[in-house]
Amino acid sequence: MMNLMAIDTALENCSVGLVAGERTIARVRTIGRGHAEILMGEIAALFTEAGIRPDALDRIVVSVGPGSFTGLRVGIAAARGLALVHHLPVVGLSTLAAHAYRASRLATDGRPILALLPGRGGEAFGQLFSADGAPLEAPSSRPASEFAARATAGGLAVAGAGAALLGEGFTPLHLDSAPAIETLLTLGAVLDPTDHPPKPLYIKPPDAVPQAGARIARR
Repeated sequence: MMNLMAIDTALENCSVGLVAGERTIARVRTIGRGHAEILMGEIAALFTEAGIRPDALDRIVVSVGPGSFTGLRVGIAAARGLALVHHLPVVGLSTLAAHAYRASRLATDGRPILALLPGRGGEAFGQLFSADGAPLEAPSSRPASEFAARATAGGLAVAGAGAALLGEGFTPLHLDSAPAIETLLTLGAVLDPTDHPPKPLYIKPPDAVPQAGARIARR
């Protein structure tokens, strides 16, 4: 049986999970910010609780966004660092895919699922999935009103914290913001790392970028 560790720092949670043999262990802390300060301590505590060493892992899965620019970098850097030291494959899983998977386990009517996360200024991040959680399109960012119109016209099921922006007339399958660490563990065990690399999924560029004029020229 695969030994698998999951890391999620995409949004407000700092979560780690581990499947080791027949045991599943999760450590979930809702902190908002400050993932860099506590993540490695949580990972160390996870291995202590499980009674195994990192070199006993078979692979790692990490959430890749959409989410916090800084949070994503923290989680992905930790996953890549551990993988490099211990020669492990890493699966990158989008938060929208995680929400669609959870929704697919709650739905009963077979409708396609529109997974949504809130953005800024009345916008949302969204992606359409089949009833069983398979992606049907690339993720995008657009006004929540456009997603609402699309969901109504297509008779789509909606899920994720961004569904709260759609207004009345919708009954979301769930309103989760941060993905469940158990979902990362489940999907991380079956997805191909080659097809799901640990690269951040920003969709939109970050608000803060280095000023070109302030860069030091390289010689």
